[in-house]
Amino acid sequence: MKENKNITSKKGEPLTIMGEMIEIGRKAPEFKAVDSHGNTIRVSDFKGRVTIITAFPAIKTPVCSMQARKFNKMATSIDKDIVVIGISKDDTADTHDFCIAEGIEGIHILSDKKWGEFGRKYGFDIKELGLLARGTVIIGPDGMVSYVEYVPDITHEPDYGKAMECAKNAALKNNIF
Repeated sequence: MKENKNITSKKGEPLTIMGEMIEIGRKAPEFKAVDSHGNTIRVSDFKGRVTIITAFPAIKTPVCSMQARKFNKMATSIDKDIVVIGISKDDTADTHDFCIAEGIEGIHILSDKKWGEFGRKYGFDIKELGLLARGTVIIGPDGMVSYVEYVPDITHEPDYGKAMECAKNAALKNNIF
């Protein structure tokens, strides 16, 4: 499996990202993961909609929980044809408890723990930690990747504004709004 250096770090310490780095203009690879209710979800389940995938290392940590809450808040204020997925390698019981405690209802929280397909196919697996890197991928209704952000340090938040701008542009480009 391909190893990628100098993509992300933890408090300045470089981390190794495993898998193929996802690129803008590429067809989004299919992956499956498990939602907080134990259901298998595939990215293709959202074909025809703009899909924001926001990855984070561990949902019950301060930056990750902030990321989930902010994307949840944004998801409740955007068009229904834009779907938001939050994904980590957390246990589904942890994601379920978090969603209930935080009132997360606007986004789909998925676990990549069972199959690890998202991490490998999108280049988000952190070799040293066994977790996902922090970042965002946006897939247009046509199944093509239109935005990618690998956050340079996993202790920092993603660029929410840029992600939302790109998602709205993808929706407008495809006449969704």
